[in-house]
Amino acid sequence: MSEQYFTVNIRAYLDKDRPTYIGEDSLYELLSDFSCPNNPDVEHFLIHNAIDFTKKDQSVTYLVFNAGDASIAGYFSLAVKPISVNATNISRTMAKKLARVSILDENTGSYTTAAYLIAQLGKNYSLPREKRIDGSVLLEFALEAIQGLRYSVGGVMEFLECENNRFLMDFYSRNKFKMFDVRTTTPVHDGEPHRLNQLLKFI
Repeated sequence: MSEQYFTVNIRAYLDKDRPTYIGEDSLYELLSDFSCPNNPDVEHFLIHNAIDFTKKDQSVTYLVFNAGDASIAGYFSLAVKPISVNATNISRTMAKKLARVSILDENTGSYTTAAYLIAQLGKNYSLPREKRIDGSVLLEFALEAIQGLRYSVGGVMEFLECENNRFLMDFYSRNKFKMFDVRTTTPVHDGEPHRLNQLLKFI
């Protein structure tokens, strides 16, 4: 992992028993420096939802800092969610792996199991271009965090959702994620329905 960056679980800023405690107001102020105009939902989540979701154990957000000046380079949020995968949408090899850790609904031909969700992943565009973190490095931090969780509690699969565009699909494909379904959602910033591609990867 790159020594240029380090990560902090935002629980460290919210736990009064830790020396890193700064409280919600100071944390909100810290997060306000983040900007992601290419994906307003990613920006909105960090600034408006990340703290509440972490407090409610719906997900946990990790900040990625530049080691040099401690500026926020990006962030990712992780959660454990149920996932349903139709056998017709994946290879036989993947289906065999799923069968070992999931429940098969014979009526629908879908496997249901729990998996690690990379719920959010975003870089900070308020930084100068030369200081922005590479997306592959940011994703690597998220995958490394999941590996730590897997070591402690097990699990065999991670998944994510992304916009249906070639750049993102090529990016995640290079990182060994495979598309298995599509979900339609309504983002908070514009109210227009969006298609999200769902991708999975075996750990």
